[in-house]
This record gives sequence, structure tokens and C-alpha cells, in this order.
Amino acid sequence: MNQLLLQYSYLQVLDFMTTVAFLLHGVHEGNPLVRAALHYAPNPLGGLLAVKILAVALGFYCWRGGRERLLNRINILFAIIVAWNMVALIVGSLKLNLA
Repeated sequence: MNQLLLQYSYLQVLDFMTTVAFLLHGVHEGNPLVRAALHYAPNPLGGLLAVKILAVALGFYCWRGGRERLLNRINILFAIIVAWNMVALIVGSLKLNLA
């Protein structure tokens, strides 16, 4: 399996985990599509998982279609998103501990 697809899948898992952490801390989802999936699914985690499965399927589609440049750009975007999420979680946790 191509390294780009593995990285993409790994970043999707990390995004899933940071989103769950946000939800557990009462932070609302910023992505309107994911927010809708969380709202309309019988279980919010199931809705989030469905979105991530669809995202991995789209990544696989890009990989099979030879869209490696697009997949690389999406990987960079998700790496930034995951890093931002981690920083936000750490800063939020520090604020709670200092209060």
C-alpha cells in the first residue's frame, strides 16, 4: 500500500481521536458536514465514524485514481488540522487546571 494512503489513514484516525476529545470537553464540531452527521446519527460517535470511513474511502479512491498530488495536499491539510487540535486541547486543559 502506498505511503501516502497510509499517512492519510493515520491522519484520519488522529482527527477522529481529537474530535472525540473535543466532544468530551463540550466543544462543538466546526465542520458543518461532520456536525450534521453527529446530529442526525443515532449515536454521535457512529456518525463521526461513518464520516471517517467515508473519508478513508475517498482517500483510497484518490490513491487508486493516481491523484497522489491531491492526496499529498490533503495530508498536509489534515496534519495542520490535527496539530491545531492538539494545541487547542493542551491550551484548553491548561486553562482548566489554572482556574
